[in-house]
Amino acid sequence: MTTEEILAYVKQHPSGKVKVAVADIDGVLRGKYIAADKFASMVEGRLGFCDVTFGWDMGDVAYDNVKYTGWHTGYPDALVKLDLSTFRKIPWENDVPFFLGDFINENNEAAYTCPRQLLRKVLAEAGELGFRPYFAQEFEWFNFAETPESVHQKNFQALNPLTPGMFGYSILRSSLKNPYMTDLFDLLCKFGIPVEGLHTETGPGVYEAAIKYAEVLQAADQAILFKTAVKEIAYQHGIMATFMAKISENLPGCSGHVHQSLWDKEGKQNLFYDEHAEHKMSDLMKSYIAGQLHCLPFILPMIAPTINSYKRLVEGAWAPTTLTWGIDNRTVALRALPGHLKATRLETRVVGSDTNPYLALSACLAAGLYGVKNKLSLDKEATTGNGYKDLSNGILPGNLHEATLKMKGSPLAGELFGTSFVEHFTLTREWEWKQYAKVVTDWEMKRYFEII
Repeated sequence: MTTEEILAYVKQHPSGKVKVAVADIDGVLRGKYIAADKFASMVEGRLGFCDVTFGWDMGDVAYDNVKYTGWHTGYPDALVKLDLSTFRKIPWENDVPFFLGDFINENNEAAYTCPRQLLRKVLAEAGELGFRPYFAQEFEWFNFAETPESVHQKNFQALNPLTPGMFGYSILRSSLKNPYMTDLFDLLCKFGIPVEGLHTETGPGVYEAAIKYAEVLQAADQAILFKTAVKEIAYQHGIMATFMAKISENLPGCSGHVHQSLWDKEGKQNLFYDEHAEHKMSDLMKSYIAGQLHCLPFILPMIAPTINSYKRLVEGAWAPTTLTWGIDNRTVALRALPGHLKATRLETRVVGSDTNPYLALSACLAAGLYGVKNKLSLDKEATTGNGYKDLSNGILPGNLHEATLKMKGSPLAGELFGTSFVEHFTLTREWEWKQYAKVVTDWEMKRYFEII
């Protein structure tokens, strides 16, 4: 739609308001309603938004270790530029108009803390190299027959799964809760998030959805909106959806696999495909894979950002632990899916459902482009069979603290994303680790209370 058409829709909407949102460093959408008149007055300008968005954690606790903002700055307003190309109508809110925004400074330059702006930066680099990246993220998540009130009353213990039992790809379970599943499929598509597939996954109340591929920025927008939209649709059915990477040590984790390919500037030719090469994988695709293998240990917090992320990355749980790649192999970190002209792509399986899509897609693309720019050879042979046993190229860092230290001390991370972003981001991950480290857990009580 043109700007004029958007303004006309906003003006005519009976609600008299617009919903806007920005993504914080954890991938949590922070937003508000603004009056239609105010929207019309600032559509070509900028919106004030408190910069505490990048000064606190996902629990709204202020960081005490970052430079960008804090008590030392007084938490002033930052500037947000709404991206009119993200215009959507929220079908479960009477088609209220919705927009995403980017943080900028007074000179209209990207704020270094803004995840969406970081992806724009990496995308611009891809364009300069002559590539048009197409990406898609898929998600698994648990659904519980609970409300925010009941979950807190139960202290997050003994929650009721939406359906019992291990029912992956179940026709029975999709029929059992069909009104919810139907609403998910239909309303997400109406919201501009084209769902290609939706099914139950193995585990009580677990669903999986695949989102149709798009240019990388659009793909990230779709992914971050998907997570919030699912939660909002679930609320209306008396359901709570969670995108934690690992809900229980006794159940599989939840992935957020990223599918990716590089095309020519016109978007007509998949440059990962080579009809005459082995497996029909182009040299470009091989260098892209080599780049990710090389970079992953140094950028892991961007695709495994929480304490819980690393509970998923354990052997034999459908999530990788080793720096490996293979052809259509689900036990490796990087699963190559070659052979078809349009569908040849790479699936990065390290990524969990708890990621910030802007950061996860930035990490995948920047790491792949590093391999392309430096003409890295894919010297590591494709892993066949059990990737958990292939230690020839090393293993991934085992927890957020270890991964953050590796990223913080890496010149490579600064080269890929800029030193200002890396400093801010790794400080937020250090904060997350410190919050975890000081808490007395249920495990400790059960382990030590009586016997020690």
